[in-house]
Amino acid sequence: MTPSPDDARRTLIATLDAISDPAERLREAAAQEEQLKVEFKELRARIARELKNDRTWDQVGEYFGVTGSRAEQISRASR
Repeated sequence: MTPSPDDARRTLIATLDAISDPAERLREAAAQEEQLKVEFKELRARIARELKNDRTWDQVGEYFGVTGSRAEQISRASR
């Protein structure tokens, strides 16, 4: 059974909270945060490309709350 996103998030936070040294906990939390930013950007790009399979970029943009041009940029994981 696949864990829910909420369960996965709670597990990550609990794992970080279990690090006894606060300085190390902070370093690890920052590292995880940066990695998650990258991975979420890649996830959003994959979702945009998948939505584009049968939609226009303007329609994809509506899902993201952005213009069609921005949706296309998101699909390429552009800033």
